[in-house]
Amino acid sequence: MKFAFAFIGLVFSALAAASGSHARDFPIPDGPYLGQTPPGSTPEIFAPGIVNTEEYREFEGMFAADMKAFYFIRRPLCEESTSNVLAVIEYKNNQWRESVVKQGESEPSISPDGMTLYFANKYMERTSAGWSALKSLGTPFKDILIMRLSVTSNGAYYFDTYSEELDIPLRYSRLIDGKYEQPKSLGPQFAIGRYNAHPFIAPDESYVIWDSRRKGGYGTSDLYISYRASDGSWGPAINLSDKINTTDAENYPSVSPDGKFLFFDRRIGEPVNGEKQVDIYWVDAQIIETLRPKP
Repeated sequence: MKFAFAFIGLVFSALAAASGSHARDFPIPDGPYLGQTPPGSTPEIFAPGIVNTEEYREFEGMFAADMKAFYFIRRPLCEESTSNVLAVIEYKNNQWRESVVKQGESEPSISPDGMTLYFANKYMERTSAGWSALKSLGTPFKDILIMRLSVTSNGAYYFDTYSEELDIPLRYSRLIDGKYEQPKSLGPQFAIGRYNAHPFIAPDESYVIWDSRRKGGYGTSDLYISYRASDGSWGPAINLSDKINTTDAENYPSVSPDGKFLFFDRRIGEPVNGEKQVDIYWVDAQIIETLRPKP
């Protein structure tokens, strides 16, 4: 059950209309993971009444490298994506504080070192004064309709691509001699079904998790995982099973930097004005090891 606090929505709306430098304090239990009790093998809504609320759609959540900042997108119900706000709840001065990072963007991901935020084919860098202005990734990405880009510890990019047919497979590009190579497909198993989107690449490239609509799934979209073999090839797409996937839509996966929890979005309930409620869930990440093929 979610506990909605009306004042959270009111104050956040005021902040969203103001500068991202503003912040607010509000009561959150002390401790890691925003003071939340960790889940087991059954997914649970993350930080109800703090991150997930009744007044907004919250989605695309992820922790930064030091586990002291949780980034997520918040949007008022039934409003367009231009109303998106990238919010962050950070642990500063011995308390959790919420602030606005960027307005009007979505599909964020963060680099393993926590110093770069990516939005499709753009990015912002952490500076001593906060976050830089948006910059273009440049060639060969500036003309690609990337939805979500995920980066490895060595700087390789893994990303999806929007098309009307939703038929473009997941691709990657490595940094070679200071330049990114032309994107390459991860393999045919990443091009099956209605679409393949929103990849999360493990920092060491040992696995990739993404969402897809394909035969044999449990809902409109499910989360899948593929493991990288010692020869560099990618294994088959493995459904994360009915322990994670439901008849609802699961998408936008990320794994906490400590490797302990899997976060993802779930679209639930009956549509209101054509739009379903979205919540950010978390679950023990042990399933990643459970599904890993045995040598």
